[in-house]
Amino acid sequence: MPHDALPIACSLDATELPKRLAEMTNLGQAALIDAQNDATSAQLRFAAGTGVRDRIEFVVAAESRCCAFLDMTITDEPDTIVLTIEAPEDAGPVLAELVDAFRGQPQGSR
Repeated sequence: MPHDALPIACSLDATELPKRLAEMTNLGQAALIDAQNDATSAQLRFAAGTGVRDRIEFVVAAESRCCAFLDMTITDEPDTIVLTIEAPEDAGPVLAELVDAFRGQPQGSR
């Protein structure tokens, strides 16, 4: 089933969601350099420090399980790790919430 045909729903419960958003906020506070987003895509740039890629991979793997409608890719650039997130049009609020969490402004509404 293509990503755009998957239901726009998060499977995290009320206990798990704040923990996941806190993980993103902590990662963002530790390493986020820049975040650019629009309604259907985001590009987050992180300083490539010790363990940063592992932390990004953990978040991507976890989000892939609960929000399968998101397409997330990690690429490496000199001194930077880039997380690109693509979302269907109906998933704009979820995408914005993820970016806000990395920026240290989690809303917790999924």
